[in-house]
Amino acid sequence: MRNLKLTVEYDGKRYLGWQRLGDSEKTIQGKIEKVIQQLTGETIEIIGSGRTDAGAHAKGQVANFKTTSTLSEDEFLTLFNRYLPDDIVVKEVVEVPERFHARYNAKGKQYSYYVWNDVVPTAFERYHSFQVVEPLDLAKMEAACEKLVGTHDFLGFSALKKSKKSTERRIDEITITQEGSMLHFTFVGNGFLYKMVRILMGTLIEIGAGRLPLAVIDQVLANKIRSEAGETAPAQGLFLDEVYY
Repeated sequence: MRNLKLTVEYDGKRYLGWQRLGDSEKTIQGKIEKVIQQLTGETIEIIGSGRTDAGAHAKGQVANFKTTSTLSEDEFLTLFNRYLPDDIVVKEVVEVPERFHARYNAKGKQYSYYVWNDVVPTAFERYHSFQVVEPLDLAKMEAACEKLVGTHDFLGFSALKKSKKSTERRIDEITITQEGSMLHFTFVGNGFLYKMVRILMGTLIEIGAGRLPLAVIDQVLANKIRSEAGETAPAQGLFLDEVYY
């Protein structure tokens, strides 16, 4: 039995997210599993490094699956990209040790979020960024980012109601870069809770727009109450850039 690791890029605007649901035709996992079944004759469940939300994107999602197929890595790569839709691309196929697990072995992730900060919308990036028309105070948002870096209990910045597992995570870095009207936020950490990046982004935007005070960061980290944080930013601005092993 071989264990194959995939690095996958996708535009999520047509899909209900990564995880296969009842209608597998509308999920990334479902599309890839269907092609694997066509190529190998095997019914296989692929393991992703984590779920991405409906409408979110990935430049470096990682998954693995086990197969008895004798197709080479290059043959798999060619056939995946022949039969998958154009908005799902397998960038790499590598055979890995049998014990490799895309989710359990992940040591960290990098996400990006794009904000189009202009009163005039963008025709090209409308499915890949979130338009905010109010002026944003970058200095305030950067100060908020500094408060978030480190190890904290991020339950209040997640969509989890409660969790038996630890909700403590470590954020190593948050950066903001600007090119014209586009703001690019990068989050690097050892893990992220359900909708955590989108809720952090919604909070940062509201701080930058002056609708929330900077102190809300400390408040939510201390109280762990979701309703005290900002709105959940839309999924179309979110990208999973890379998974670290």
